[in-house]
Amino acid sequence: MRNPEIEKAERGVIDSYQLQHLKNTVNKVLMVSPFYRERFAELQVDSSKLRNIADLQILPFTTKTDLRGHYPFGFMAVEKHRLSRIHASSGTTGKPTIIGYTKNDINYWADIIARAILTATGLDSGLIHNAYGYGLFTGGLGLHHGAEKLGMTVIPASAGNTERQITLIEDLKPDILCATPSYALNIAEKMIEMGKSPQQTSLRFGIFGAEPWSEEMRQKLEELFQIKACDIYGLSEVIGPGVAVECHEAQDGLHVAEDHFIIEVINPVTKKPLPEGEEGELVFTSIKKEAFPIIRYRTGDIASITRNKCSCGRTTARMSRIKGRMDDMLIIRGVNVYPSEIELCLLKLQELTPHYQLDITNQGPTQEITLNVEINDSVYQKTSRNLEHHEIKQISSKLKEKLKSACLISIEVNILAPKTLPRSQGKTVRVVDKRKTESLM
Repeated sequence: MRNPEIEKAERGVIDSYQLQHLKNTVNKVLMVSPFYRERFAELQVDSSKLRNIADLQILPFTTKTDLRGHYPFGFMAVEKHRLSRIHASSGTTGKPTIIGYTKNDINYWADIIARAILTATGLDSGLIHNAYGYGLFTGGLGLHHGAEKLGMTVIPASAGNTERQITLIEDLKPDILCATPSYALNIAEKMIEMGKSPQQTSLRFGIFGAEPWSEEMRQKLEELFQIKACDIYGLSEVIGPGVAVECHEAQDGLHVAEDHFIIEVINPVTKKPLPEGEEGELVFTSIKKEAFPIIRYRTGDIASITRNKCSCGRTTARMSRIKGRMDDMLIIRGVNVYPSEIELCLLKLQELTPHYQLDITNQGPTQEITLNVEINDSVYQKTSRNLEHHEIKQISSKLKEKLKSACLISIEVNILAPKTLPRSQGKTVRVVDKRKTESLM
């Protein structure tokens, strides 16, 4: 749970702690993993070459392709009978990655989540409404066991059935809502549609993650629910949620659980480390996991890190909010565009709802991007439900200008009636890429 010896330690103490556990992990994977033995032999490295934490950079990277190439149990460091649980990624872009946990791994994970909840809320008791999905996805069960270990009462609502979620929130009066930010937005919107006020609930804090979200989205959720909203980060290959979390005091970067994970930021092309404050690809090494230890895992997530002391008093490394995933990055007419940049522009216009979807299409030799957004209901009624009304056209032009300034390309805007776009029951689908399907027609 809390580990003040690390959370508020000098950097030299953290580095020494990580180095010792890193050496132990390297020795372990070399004993049990043919994959890592081969990779380490190619580079002619072993734990004896690790003299300081910076020497981590001599070790090989691990990628999702490596994990899929050894599906299902090729990366396990223990026999199957020692596993207490198995989780998996969604597998939407290929074979899922299978992640195993021993009993000790589950206990470690519960400690990490308990600390994350405490960091994000300052609460060590109360009711927590868990609207992350339960099952192979790590979100629901991860938050569940951590909250119980902290001493909280868990409402295992899972995702979906939004009206029932609202009833539970109204009747059971939880202190904390855990969900993807898009689904939290969906809950608030549904409450308003039912004539209820999200601001009048018992909720005091939100712990939101599992998808990139902007500072503007945070402000929107905090205003809707009258809560303090904090970002939580994790990925199943590293352990699940809890790898990093914002503190409720500063809300200024996510504190990494550095007694369990080493964080790096690299240039995704050159694979060289980047200085603090510069955006690049996040890389994580686990240093205590038993069943599924992983060395220098390239996450595909884009962020920066700082090791400056936080105003909350913690000294652990902090990562910025995730800008997006490398595989979410859109290359339109030679320009890199992240959906999060588009969301930032959208949320600055009160006349539009925060819901959006991007269509990417081929137009001859070039690619085109269209932003589908919804007008809010008050403007829709004011303009007599006429999407061709001059006021709506002005809003469209204003949004186009903001997008051109932020993204450096022209983006078409298609304004829709309220509640036209699909609502999230978990992670929202933001991009519909039609380029591949069109090329086959």
